[in-house]
Amino acid sequence: MFHRALSRGAGQGRIPVMKRRALLRSILVLAATTTACGSDLLLGPDADQGIDGVALRGPLCPVVSQDDPCPDEPYSAWIRIGEEGGGQVTRVRSGTDGRFRVGLKPGRYVVEGESGDPFPRGERQAVEVEAGVWSEITVSFDTGIR
Repeated sequence: MFHRALSRGAGQGRIPVMKRRALLRSILVLAATTTACGSDLLLGPDADQGIDGVALRGPLCPVVSQDDPCPDEPYSAWIRIGEEGGGQVTRVRSGTDGRFRVGLKPGRYVVEGESGDPFPRGERQAVEVEAGVWSEITVSFDTGIR
């Protein structure tokens, strides 16, 4: 009798398939967007400082001219952020607009775009995060188009 009192009729209290899929996708994106490695250098989204970046890929045209500059485009990619001394702090995915933002404690970091096989090739760069300042960077991905 207890079981019957808590059970619901067919379809009642269930999340429709499309909503379940959207909810699951949102949870997976949130989980995958920031993958922390237990670092005490990583701060939450309300941090006062960190890295505010954009990932761009290019060149996109074999020939570039003033009439047709063929600018680089935003790129959704995995970006690794590590300590200058070696250990990984986190791994984030830039959005479809290429943007990513990671709250970090002040210090020196190495940021690297994860390369494809063989392209695009992500660059590696040193970034210094100062207290109360968001360091703005561009992570370039070379497409290999020449």
